[in-house]
Amino acid sequence: METRRKIEPIILIAEDDDDEYELTSAALGELRTANRLRRVVDGEELLSYLRREGEYANETLYPAPDFILLDLNMPGKDGREALRELKSHPSLKRIPLAVLSVSNAEDDVRRCYDLGANCYLAKPPGFDALRKALAALQSYWFETAEIPSPGSIKKN
Repeated sequence: METRRKIEPIILIAEDDDDEYELTSAALGELRTANRLRRVVDGEELLSYLRREGEYANETLYPAPDFILLDLNMPGKDGREALRELKSHPSLKRIPLAVLSVSNAEDDVRRCYDLGANCYLAKPPGFDALRKALAALQSYWFETAEIPSPGSIKKN
């Protein structure tokens, strides 16, 4: 059986902090994954992007992501709320999602898995540690695991 591998996955990062986004983007860039990044800054914007609402209606400019990196602590609709909505949506719930948060509290980890997160990473201190963690994530999700094609995301 032939497996399909997407050479350049589209990663949607939900992160409100510019410095954290730049750090994550730089680490992914060193892993040759940064040229297909998209960014939203809160849970409401994440869901609008995924549902193709408003400014995100153009599939060429805002393609369906292969993977989502989600921060928990964002203004407005936070990552937990967005995760709950996303994973209860019939077509959006298939998109692999990793929480990438400064919190390593057991309650946060447990709650995110209960809500349907596929992975939980506490942001490690320092760039090299972050790059190493993201390299492991990339190796598993884009080189080892079979993930569904994003296909077309239905408005619901």
